[in-house]
Amino acid sequence: MNPNIKTVTRAGFMVLCMILFFATAPAFAGDTLNYRLKWLFNTSVAGDIIADTGGFFKKAGLDVSVNEGGAGKNAIKELELGYADFGVASADQVIRALEKGADVVVLAQLFQVNPMQWIYRSDQPEIKDLSNLKGRHIGVTFGGNDETIINTLLAKAGLTSKDVRISSVRFNFTPFLKKEVDVWPVYRNSQGVILEERLAAENEQVKFFNPADYGVSFVANSVVTSGAMMKKHPDTVKAFITALLSAWEFAMDPANEPQVLTQIKKKDKGTRDNIRQKQLEATRPLIKPDKGTKIGIIDARAWQQTESIMIKEKQIMTPVDVTRCLVGPKK
Repeated sequence: MNPNIKTVTRAGFMVLCMILFFATAPAFAGDTLNYRLKWLFNTSVAGDIIADTGGFFKKAGLDVSVNEGGAGKNAIKELELGYADFGVASADQVIRALEKGADVVVLAQLFQVNPMQWIYRSDQPEIKDLSNLKGRHIGVTFGGNDETIINTLLAKAGLTSKDVRISSVRFNFTPFLKKEVDVWPVYRNSQGVILEERLAAENEQVKFFNPADYGVSFVANSVVTSGAMMKKHPDTVKAFITALLSAWEFAMDPANEPQVLTQIKKKDKGTRDNIRQKQLEATRPLIKPDKGTKIGIIDARAWQQTESIMIKEKQIMTPVDVTRCLVGPKK
């Protein structure tokens, strides 16, 4: 082959490689970073909203598009496809993805306490011990995290499904409101607030059953990115997570409540002001259980427990050693 042709061919190949690289790898000088949430815009994502509307990302020199989640949205899949640069995912999503070989890492754990809990009326026998679940009519979302959690709790109590009555639930609260189901699964800081308010209007009081109080810590929402992003753009990752967690600190500070509620209202116009305020109050202890808790700290033991539970429940078939993907600060 003519040497000149070889040179042209080699140069063309290098140009093609560069084109392919920049088509797949994010370039962030002036580019927009895409951040995919797990849930719709509401008080549960207060810090994410504030990071955007409060200017925390902008002050960090970042242009970030904060995109709400919901049904059909999966942050980890979007990371793999290049549609998102950062995202929010629950531990079970991360662990399932790792089993499939996904290149995902955890930068921060937003919820220190899983908001998935159960609500029941105060005039019913109080659940002081796991043995008190015996004979109760419990609602679960079959295939959901709450089913996994309740199975774990029953096993821990030495109970089986024959010792309780389990009913499938949907987003319709009617069976609980009609007292057809005694113990109902809710997100403590969203649906829990709504149901508590609704029953209070009928002079009924409620209590919440929190699995974490009985040693079951199934990790909820955490901030994720890809391993490739960590390696190629470490400064961008650091700037992003620093700005985001600073925004969450601001959002969870009671002194900033008026400003925070104003910003949330711009994104969540369908919720009443008083409900939104109570949801923010309920969110604080889930994100920051005490003053000494650093927002975003990763509870490695809880992640290991979550993996163990998923193996026992056959949600994954082989161990993934989830701690290898926990790159953020740990307890």
